[in-house]
Amino acid sequence: MNNIVEINHLKFSYPHQNGLEKFQLSIEKLEIAEADFISLIGPNGCGKSTLLKLISRMIKPEKGEIRVYDKDLFNYNHKQLSKLISYVPQNNYSVFPYSVYEIVMMGRFHNLSLLGFESGDDVEIVKSAMNEMQVYHLAKKGIKELSGGEAQRVFIARAIAQQSKMILLDEPTSHLDIEHQIMIFEKLSDLNSVHKRTIITVSHDLNLVANFSKRIILMMNGEVKLDGNKKSVLNKQNIKEYFNVETEIINYSENDFNIIINPKK
Repeated sequence: MNNIVEINHLKFSYPHQNGLEKFQLSIEKLEIAEADFISLIGPNGCGKSTLLKLISRMIKPEKGEIRVYDKDLFNYNHKQLSKLISYVPQNNYSVFPYSVYEIVMMGRFHNLSLLGFESGDDVEIVKSAMNEMQVYHLAKKGIKELSGGEAQRVFIARAIAQQSKMILLDEPTSHLDIEHQIMIFEKLSDLNSVHKRTIITVSHDLNLVANFSKRIILMMNGEVKLDGNKKSVLNKQNIKEYFNVETEIINYSENDFNIIINPKK
């Protein structure tokens, strides 16, 4: 299987702020294969969101390189990159009161004509994405009129409509109820298994991670500490070491994996 992303000797740091220690991310080597489904896990502030921002070109590394299809990430123009990578940040907002339909249609930017007009195919793709995220009935509403969970599903619909090779999602279920959390991961799983999209998501829900991801990367202090399947990463010893909680693992089958958190006594 071909790699879609290759990271080598990557270094990035945020400056000191308010007396806090300088955060540094350091990844010597990381490869992401086509059609992989990866979940990034780890405590807050460990570098998960920073890694997604680096891969999506929201921020620039200080050292090292990120290659996408064996080409430097920064050698793609915006339209070219839009066909390869879509990114859903943790906190979405819009300064302007665009409608839901307009927000999702923005995912088709790379495919619009020179005059900026959408085709019939673009319209159908956008409608389908809105239906998949259960927001079609909100199409005419302004994005500022929606709840946090509704807005989150709109921005995920935009990423789906973009039809990129890889979708990066930073805590996509953080504002959603349980029903929609499962729906989002089921849709991501479908995009991965049926349409062969590469999925990378940041999540704190270890049960969703365990039941949908093919590969789990655990980060700590800006470094990759564990990288493997759910059985090798999400065991009692690792969860205790990196999250400082006691758990019970119930494994009924390969596709039914439950983690029960035991409160400290």
